[in-house]
Amino acid sequence: MRKEEYEGRCGKRLAERKKRRRKARIRRIILLGAAVLTACLIAAGGKWIGEIQEEKRLLEARNDSFTGAPPFQVDLLDINEYSRPGIPLEQINGIVIHYTANPGSTAQNNRDYFEGLKDSHETKVSSHFVVGIEGEIVQCIPSSEIAYASNSRNSDTLSIECCHTDETGKFTEATYTSLVRLTGWLCYRFNLTSEDVIRHYDVTGKICPKYYVDHPEEWEQFKEDVGEQIKAVEQEVLAEKGE
Repeated sequence: MRKEEYEGRCGKRLAERKKRRRKARIRRIILLGAAVLTACLIAAGGKWIGEIQEEKRLLEARNDSFTGAPPFQVDLLDINEYSRPGIPLEQINGIVIHYTANPGSTAQNNRDYFEGLKDSHETKVSSHFVVGIEGEIVQCIPSSEIAYASNSRNSDTLSIECCHTDETGKFTEATYTSLVRLTGWLCYRFNLTSEDVIRHYDVTGKICPKYYVDHPEEWEQFKEDVGEQIKAVEQEVLAEKGE
């Protein structure tokens, strides 16, 4: 074999080995990068889950610390652009009362509907609290964030959705009692009066909550009951302080 031909073959084999080593090195770098990225994502996901759990724990602890608060379940929505945008609620000037317009549904049903919007993208809607037919209360959004409930008043109000049994929209006695207690406590907590409690109807003209639009005298009675509840919460607070 001639010298030139031999050297040519050796050079070709050497080049091929270098090429294989370079490819192997690139594969190792890619695999290492993928492993690091996966570890970072797992760590970030774990941190995010931990933050959500801590947020829920602190919120429950803060709620429990308020005398006069009715019992309620904290079941916060995931932050998403369709039901919990995570936008700070810088000032609370009122509380807006709604009805679900979905007879027979429970508080949890409505909370889960809000949660599902992050996947369905059906609409943008939510509420801070939902009061159920049996008087159960579920908190969906912290009182420090806005909800998609009251149109132009989203930016300065808390919203409460109420379940009902039929098309009239009338609340059960258990729903009514829980609503009065919750609204009265929130008014006391955020230094509001019963006059700061409004219907969705008062914001947009929408027939919501239907029963209180159809029966304005019952709405006035509700506000009177809220006023009495505010006084009751204040008395509980003073008694706890020994004053």
